[in-house]
Amino acid sequence: MHWTEMKKDELERQYSPSRWSTRMSADDVIKAHVKALKEGTERARGMAQTLLNVPYGEGDGEKLDVYIPNINSLDVHLVVYIHGGYWQFLSKEESGFMAVPLVDKGVVVVAVGYDIAPKGNMDLMVSQVRRSIVSVVQQYSHISGLYLCGHSAGAHLAAMVLSTDWSQYSITPQIKGAFLVSGIYDLLPILSTYVNEPLKMTEEVAVRNSPSKLVSQLKLSSCSCQIVVAVAENDSPEFRKQSEEFYKTLEASGLNVTMEDVANTDHFSIIEKLVDGEYHLTKLLLKMMGKS
Repeated sequence: MHWTEMKKDELERQYSPSRWSTRMSADDVIKAHVKALKEGTERARGMAQTLLNVPYGEGDGEKLDVYIPNINSLDVHLVVYIHGGYWQFLSKEESGFMAVPLVDKGVVVVAVGYDIAPKGNMDLMVSQVRRSIVSVVQQYSHISGLYLCGHSAGAHLAAMVLSTDWSQYSITPQIKGAFLVSGIYDLLPILSTYVNEPLKMTEEVAVRNSPSKLVSQLKLSSCSCQIVVAVAENDSPEFRKQSEEFYKTLEASGLNVTMEDVANTDHFSIIEKLVDGEYHLTKLLLKMMGKS
């Protein structure tokens, strides 16, 4: 069934990831998710040198947290992580967890803060993450590889970064790889759901901020980027469809893209497990960087 044929309550159910976890109840899975991310971030802060609240713009929310390995190498790989939370929850404060297995391998991890709704609207959030990438490239001129990872709403924002017309910016970042994990790439289906209440997107805003509608720009800007579209086995059918359709569109455009359907994961565990060096997606990321 196409989303346009779904009744509102079914559409809301499809776009409520916590209701699809087989591990625990909807409320419990969200609590456990926040706890896992916080604990992982605390671990990362204990292991790495950190630069917290580094500004990338003028706004209060325009700050980065940087997790730096304890090795001095000029050949630095850097991963920028963009958090999820449906553009209205979470923050960079619990977004350092994936640094745990990566700093050991000499990889710098940057967690991006942005103004979530209702303070920030969709256009602002997209502009912020784009500017954060420009700032990272300017501050770390010696990086040999820039990689993106985004989860859920963060995967949407990462895909918007890949779809940037960089001619409007001072530099063109060369993004080598991007992990888009359990994302939303077409915002139109969520316009009539609870998700849009704090966002207040119009159809026009949703269209101009939907990566699925910007593939020709993505191809121009990110043709050399290796893209991994990952989805959880227990993501909702609609979330799975979003990933599959976006993957197929990118593939049909001749982009370097692979699809990872991650077994035994749900919308939350698929990203939480990046704290583990033996996890499938962690190993894939390290392999992409030549660090495996």
